[in-house]
Amino acid sequence: MAQDNRKIQTKCIRCGTCCEKGGPALHTEDKPLIMAGNIHTRHLYTIRKGEWVHDNVRDCLVPATADIIKIKGKNQSWECVFYRTTDKTCRVYAQRPHECRILKCWDTRELESYYQNNRLTRRDLLAEMADLWELIQLHEDNCAHESINTAIQNLDGNAAQQASQTIITAVQYDQTIRQLVTERGNVTEDMLDFLFGRPLTQALKTAGCRIEPMDGGYRVIK
Repeated sequence: MAQDNRKIQTKCIRCGTCCEKGGPALHTEDKPLIMAGNIHTRHLYTIRKGEWVHDNVRDCLVPATADIIKIKGKNQSWECVFYRTTDKTCRVYAQRPHECRILKCWDTRELESYYQNNRLTRRDLLAEMADLWELIQLHEDNCAHESINTAIQNLDGNAAQQASQTIITAVQYDQTIRQLVTERGNVTEDMLDFLFGRPLTQALKTAGCRIEPMDGGYRVIK
């Protein structure tokens, strides 16, 4: 019988595949990295509760059950913003997030068992900033993904007009509050995806519809 000479991988070979597929989600163990400024909030984005997101472990789209804060990609790609393509290294390796520390690409069981645990939330980081946290709460009240998902389901029914207006109103509120905090607050545009999640115009596409300008307003297309 021919001998199988293939080597079984037991350590990182720095191929870069995990970094190219996207940045990690953050957990409570990562809060000190944010508070110390090792990872700035401009490099983060929030997947909000109810938003449809690809679950890398289960390999399917699921609605988020709570905040998921992740490190951004770069250049409109999934590739982690801290990944150096030229030499396949990490710009924050010494202060890398917990998921990066426990990930073993040759045996992902530890990451899979921990993936849903101790997720870091915006409340963990911002609740003590009363004015800003109040704005985030107002945004959630007016732009909740769970309400939008229900409205999308109703676009094909008798309540289609009301459902469409619910979506349009949420999109308009989302756009207004983003403009407000950049014009009047000490917030730069690159922090908005962390504070308020992805713009609803983008998130709607993942949820199965899109919104387009029409006659000075909008229309919803499913």
